[in-house]
Amino acid sequence: MLIGIHHIKLPVSDVARSRAWYQRVLGFETTIEFVEEGVVNGLALQCDGCQPQIALRLDPDRARAWSGFDPVALLVSSRDEVQRWSARLHDLGEPHDVVQGHHGGAVLVGLHDPDGIEIRLYAD
Repeated sequence: MLIGIHHIKLPVSDVARSRAWYQRVLGFETTIEFVEEGVVNGLALQCDGCQPQIALRLDPDRARAWSGFDPVALLVSSRDEVQRWSARLHDLGEPHDVVQGHHGGAVLVGLHDPDGIEIRLYAD
């Protein structure tokens, strides 16, 4: 029986730069470093109360190919919470917009990680 999603893996061109962005902007913390031949080539990230985890994997070619794509919509607790995130991201200087979702909810769009992969925040 499937019960959910364990993690989402995203390609990145620079692990350290992406780690810093996901920590600073979204509040994720590193739980695992994947070290190969003495080099950190991947990370597992998690934030309190957030499921699934996000994994970052060094893969510059795929990261370039995914630029502009929106593979992840993180769930937030309410439409008001989307607005709180919008204010926080504005204070951080992170470009984004808030639009109405298909079911009348609020969707924060246009937030891009360092490789241009769009991360959305969603509330029904």
